[in-house]
Amino acid sequence: MSLQENAVNLLEVRGLTKIFGSLKACDHIDLAIAKGEIHALLGENGAGKSTLVKMLFGSLEPNAGDIFWNGQKVGIPNPGAAKKLGIGMVFQHFSLFEALTAAENIALSLDDGAPIGTIAAKARALSYSYGLPLDPDSLVGDLSVGERQRIEIIRCLLQTPQLIILDEPTSVLTPQEADKLFETLERLRSEGKSILYISHRLEEVKRMCDRATVLRHGKVVGHCNPREETAASLARMMVGNEVHAVVRQPVEGIEKAQSLLEVVNLNRQPATPFSIPLKNINLSVRAGEVIGIAGVAGNGQGEFFEAVSGEVLQNDTASVRIRGKNAGGLSITGRRLLGAAFVPEERLGHGAAPRMKLSENLLLSRHATDGKMFVGAGGMVNSSSIYSAAQRIIEVMDVRKSAPDPEAAALSGGNLQKFIVGRELDRKPSVMVVNQPTWGVDAGAAAHIRQALIELARSGSAVLVISQDLDELFEISDSIAVMHHGELSKPMPIAEATFEKVGLLMGGAETGHPEHAAEVA
Repeated sequence: MSLQENAVNLLEVRGLTKIFGSLKACDHIDLAIAKGEIHALLGENGAGKSTLVKMLFGSLEPNAGDIFWNGQKVGIPNPGAAKKLGIGMVFQHFSLFEALTAAENIALSLDDGAPIGTIAAKARALSYSYGLPLDPDSLVGDLSVGERQRIEIIRCLLQTPQLIILDEPTSVLTPQEADKLFETLERLRSEGKSILYISHRLEEVKRMCDRATVLRHGKVVGHCNPREETAASLARMMVGNEVHAVVRQPVEGIEKAQSLLEVVNLNRQPATPFSIPLKNINLSVRAGEVIGIAGVAGNGQGEFFEAVSGEVLQNDTASVRIRGKNAGGLSITGRRLLGAAFVPEERLGHGAAPRMKLSENLLLSRHATDGKMFVGAGGMVNSSSIYSAAQRIIEVMDVRKSAPDPEAAALSGGNLQKFIVGRELDRKPSVMVVNQPTWGVDAGAAAHIRQALIELARSGSAVLVISQDLDELFEISDSIAVMHHGELSKPMPIAEATFEKVGLLMGGAETGHPEHAAEVA
């Protein structure tokens, strides 16, 4: 793609470079975004995408290179300057104050001094018009990751930007919600707005984007029209070789296998005014089986994960059973000691302590289950053993990093996800519960994680996957259940499941009752 002066280019960068120590995160990147186009930015985790867009948004200062806005060379020293130019961004990792409401968080990003009631009304109207329902009065701390993302999207759109940078915008949306968002993006494009679209969902890139720029190891390795490519060819450009397809070999006799994870009549009252109550949930996950749980963000998946993992204890100890033992009253550590492993939805701050090294995070999660390996006589920590185990996980999961043992916050989101999932897989647990296993993870890494979960199950473990990504659930699950308003449907064998059936259940169609069978047929 030629980067000659072009009057229709809204944004152009030439030779943009960012160096961290000895690492060139972005190496002389050239990129041009025309007015009224949706431009995809593709690459593996750690390819330099986040670093590039942070420079465009003023969160990072480039070491070299130039940025042009409407043909004029500009400096973007901070996000405020980016917003004044007309650049808005929805980050993959959110920048929200948990103690404030959605409307208050939105107000902090606006400069018009409008009353909070006016902002709340605008946010509510905008959110519903875009098919992303949002209660402006809800506290952010009580919201799921998907609901927090809605705040970020609405907050960005309220600033009426000319260029919108979207980082994985559909990762926690249902197919119906994603379709509504795509309609919105097409409307924005028709109005002359430009969108820089970062996504690992290559089919939606092919559907939505006019052009694509591909990064690998901090360098531009290609430009293309994604509509003229296949998902496989785009993935090949990103990783430099073929991405192996996930293989889910069906198994016979699962219904006769031992139930390693049982949830029995689980009920939970809402912890806050904005939480979702859990209502009489029953589920059994057998040895050798992968069960997927679908659902729109904010329908009780977070509360369910807390109950199963031990973050919230149950009065009825038999409501959660692990390997035949009552575990509802056991802590996370107690459940780990029974052979369970857990990967939460939010990786930074929940799955890992941001300012602790990867080896230190490994010790935090496995000091009880691997005490003899990691802690010696007299309680002395065996640092070399912990470091070796961390390096083993890094190698197996292909975690890209800039230091031998970096802090968790120093990794890109996808690479941190690979480490956290790998940290639990490394234990070879009997029961694995994962919430959003590949959120924000590139195609190659997602395939690796999904295949690893299948292989763990086929080795005799029980695997429960909570995900908003239906493609993922259909790829790895033996059965799929749907959570809606705190109720869980009866698992549907994958051979009987369709996107339409699951999508209807996610929207509220009842399930598990013969009289409703026609509704989802």
